[in-house]
Parts: sequence; C-alpha cells; structure tokens
Amino acid sequence: MKYQKFIPEGWHRENKIINGDMLKKAIETQEILEAKVVGCDENYNLRLQFDNNINGIIKREDIELINGNNKELKENVSTSKINRYVQFKVKGIDESNNYLLSRKDVEKEAIDWMKDEVTEGTVLKGIVKSIQPYGAFVEIGGGVVGLLHIEDMSVARIKTPRERVKIGQKINVMVKSMDRDNEKIILTYKELLGSWEDNVKDLQEGTIVEGKARETEKSKNGIFIELKPNLVGLAEYKDGIEYGQKVNVYVKKIIPEKKKIKLIIV
Repeated sequence: MKYQKFIPEGWHRENKIINGDMLKKAIETQEILEAKVVGCDENYNLRLQFDNNINGIIKREDIELINGNNKELKENVSTSKINRYVQFKVKGIDESNNYLLSRKDVEKEAIDWMKDEVTEGTVLKGIVKSIQPYGAFVEIGGGVVGLLHIEDMSVARIKTPRERVKIGQKINVMVKSMDRDNEKIILTYKELLGSWEDNVKDLQEGTIVEGKARETEKSKNGIFIELKPNLVGLAEYKDGIEYGQKVNVYVKKIIPEKKKIKLIIV
C-alpha cells in the first residue's frame, strides 16, 4: 500500500492531547488536527473540548461539504458526529475565545487529493461509516466517502453487506472507479481477498472441509458453498439446506483450468 495522504477519521484512536499552543499554531499552518466531538447545540453546531477546558466549535456550515446547505439534513449530519473523531482546520478565535474549526476545509483538500493523486487500483485504508442493502459507505480520508457495492465485497454471493462488514470496521479497499467530475468513488474489497489460485492452494481432493451454504440454483442442480470469501464450490443438491447454514463438504474434484470445485454435502 503506497503512502496515503489523508487517513480516515478515527483511524488513530490514540490521539494526542491538543492544547492552546497547537491550536494557535494551526491557524497559521492550517495543519489538520483531529479530536472527538463532545456535543451538539440547538443550532446543530458541533462542540469540541481541548486541554485546559479550551472549547472549539464547528459551525453547521463547516461540518460537511456535500450536505452543508441542506436544511433537511441538519440534525442527522450533526448528531451523527457526537462522540466520534473528526478532522478539522482551525479558522480563528471568536469573541468568546472559542476556536472556530472547519471540517469542510479538510474535506475540500481531501477531494483535491483524490482527484489529483488517487487512481484506479490504488489500495487505501478505510472505515465503514454506514451500511445499506446495496452496499457500504466507506470513508477513505478527510471525510471523503466511497461506495462499496455488495457485489464487490466477495466472490461468494451474500444477501446483506452485514455478512462481510460492520459499522466502524477498519478495512483496506481498492479504488475500482472514479467519477472525478461528480466526485464519486466506487470501491472494491474482493480483489484484496486473494485470487482463486491463492485461496484454493490449501484445498485437497478427497478431504472434508467446512463451508457455508449460499445461493441454491433454481433448477436444484446444486448448492453453492462458500469455502472462503473468495472461493466458492458447487455441491450436489440436498434438501433441507438453508442459506447461511454451515455444512461439511467432501471435496470431490478441483478443476483449476475452469476455476471450479465440485463438492458433496456430508
């Protein structure tokens, strides 16, 4: 994995204590800092607290670039950040000696980095931020989020992304495609789980191994068995086998040239 300029928020939990000197210096240097959000006020501004009870504020319009002006998303965008680590730049100090912070400015810089330096095939560190029936949204640095479709999570077909990932999980992902004009990033995970050849090398004909039942063919010709996330074999059909059920299977035949494995449920 090559150098990653922007690390996902919360990747490093052992964050250093931020004091007043660091905040003042960051006004000049525009260094990116990270701290935990401790609250949200009635105007949906985020509250952060630093060493010696120094307070920081991320105003609603400085929380998020994409949804910054969407009034309908005010509450959700703000409250979802409470007790989470966020990255920010320091803009200045208000009349009450609160440090004015901007998460949006970090996101702007991260988007420029994605456009200029990140290419398809790049492997990045990510954190799963939310899960939908069709996939998971993974932050890959500076608040920038990419979409990991369910079909790109593994070769084995699954019914829900939750079979592979959970919110807050740290994973490595690969950039599958980028729409630089619309600032959309599609990610993939299955390419990082090893090739068919890598996964099959420890499997031997004539042995019994454990697998998990996946898709059952409508014609009842067989049941697909997940041996590993990126390794699937076809077992002879057997009544009573349910999706997701763990089963022991006999490895009947491995056909490398066709990348196929024939199994028998025992």
